[in-house]
Amino acid sequence: MGLGTGIFLLVAGAVLAFAVRDGVSAVDLTAVGWICMGAGALSLVLVLATGRRRGRVTSTTYVERHDGVPPGA
Repeated sequence: MGLGTGIFLLVAGAVLAFAVRDGVSAVDLTAVGWICMGAGALSLVLVLATGRRRGRVTSTTYVERHDGVPPGA
């Protein structure tokens, strides 16, 4: 999940939990909203935590020749 997914889950969950007053039989939309908000918050925390550790990784490869030919020849 990315940053956009986490924000979407938070917004959709808030709409379901606080703004929707209609009901669906056998489904509590308020509970679904709270679950979506929790998943969105968890997603944002994970994205921000792993994004700080991520950085540029550079690697250098050295090739050593043993056949007596000078480098670049």
